[in-house]
Amino acid sequence: MLALALVVALLIAIGVGSVVAPRLGLPAPVLLVGLGSLLSLVPGLTGVRLPPEAVLLIFLPVLLYWESLTTSLREIRRLLRGIILNGTLLVGVTAAAIAVVLHALGVSWGAAWIIGAALGPTDATVVAALGHGLPRRTSVVLQAESLINDGTALVIYALAIGTATGQIDPTPANAAGRLALSFVGGIAVGLVTGWLLFRVRRALHEPALVNLNSLLTPLLAYLLAEEIHASGVLAVVVAGLYMSQVTPGAIAAPARQQGAAFWTFSTFILNGALFVLVGIQLPHSAGELTTDTAGHALVLVAAAYLTMLVARYGFLNLSIAVIRLVDRRPYQRTLRTTHRARVVSTVAGFRGAVSLAVALAVPGSLSDRGLIVFVTGTFVVVSLVLQGVALPRVIRWARLPDDSSVVEELRTARVAATREALEALPELGQAAGAADEVMERLTEEYEEKLAALQESEGDEAQAATRMEQRRGLTLELIARKRATIVRLRDEHTIDDTVLREIQSQLDAEEVRLLGSSSSEGS
Repeated sequence: MLALALVVALLIAIGVGSVVAPRLGLPAPVLLVGLGSLLSLVPGLTGVRLPPEAVLLIFLPVLLYWESLTTSLREIRRLLRGIILNGTLLVGVTAAAIAVVLHALGVSWGAAWIIGAALGPTDATVVAALGHGLPRRTSVVLQAESLINDGTALVIYALAIGTATGQIDPTPANAAGRLALSFVGGIAVGLVTGWLLFRVRRALHEPALVNLNSLLTPLLAYLLAEEIHASGVLAVVVAGLYMSQVTPGAIAAPARQQGAAFWTFSTFILNGALFVLVGIQLPHSAGELTTDTAGHALVLVAAAYLTMLVARYGFLNLSIAVIRLVDRRPYQRTLRTTHRARVVSTVAGFRGAVSLAVALAVPGSLSDRGLIVFVTGTFVVVSLVLQGVALPRVIRWARLPDDSSVVEELRTARVAATREALEALPELGQAAGAADEVMERLTEEYEEKLAALQESEGDEAQAATRMEQRRGLTLELIARKRATIVRLRDEHTIDDTVLREIQSQLDAEEVRLLGSSSSEGS
């Protein structure tokens, strides 16, 4: 019953937090962590622990896979140098800086490096949850950085654990070898897994089986990579990026629609559950400390947090200065960022559940385990609360220019797709043996849509208004149709099976219209 009670408590907390947080002006993850801390006081839930393998084997692959499916590979290629620097070198710099500062404050080198490794990487799921309002370029860099830096941090963590337990000699050659295996092996496993499962997916036609294959992809990629001691995180990300390029033209619309709904809902639940579980874990982390070390531990948290901010901001400025000095190409000037943009990137560098999972994975035989878990867990909460509340204000202060390229590309794509469909209509109609009346109605519909899309900029607002009126009226008609078939079912004129069939068609049309509205407004 404890497992069922925990599931019910998690779902209630996710629902309450997601509804209440916007009304309080708080980021939802911040409130979810707070609700988790309150749940830890409920009898029966006080003993709940967040197993690190649950994050590393269940939450992380699924969440990172969806993030990699929905990110922009073109933007990653364009900004690859900065992403690689932030995802590798910045993690090492941050971990080293935190380790040095904590050791100076009395922490052993082993524990200091473990804490540094845990707090080195940003968290992709937190960036996605709290990064609303970020400029597109900053958002892409942060998400891509978060997708690869866990691999770097886990290598540093393995070296730190091995050193603390006397099992590994932390030589530069050893570290370089492990890092190379982690990255090269992870990339290779991700590509192979994506290639194989895509071949399987092309042979499937049932939407449920297609999406079962989709769910299997990140879990299999992570498992295979970890088996050869490569980066499971990087394998999942590479598999996701590969699938994002090859599946759009190979997957049927019903499977894609079902998959989008599944992934959107499941990642919402997993994200929320992760933050609640972090909150539940915190009181237990504090309980592992004795009262005479609690004050010192809080000093360590503050020192580590300030060190992280300084290291990140300093690295961003230094790396950009070096790049500008070395690369004098005109193209490089188009990639330059401002001081305010770097402040935004610093504040948006959240730490999350991955950091806590790394700390919880520390063997119980280490005498400093309680300190490691407490400092890391408290740091994560401080990061969520302070940076989560500050980020919207910092974004407004930065006044970064809007990126209109997506809007322009949307217009270009819609015009091109509609025009080419209209040009192909006579040939397609003849091949299908369509009646003249059908051809006339379709031609009129597509010509009207093309004319609306090609409105000049001066008439753009008026065209948008007309399209919105048409969409709204169509949605009202769908609602009227739905009410009619429900009435017919209640009058026993039609069967429930008939109702579900027609309702499914109406729902598909409504989802299409609502999706079109949201995409045009973005």
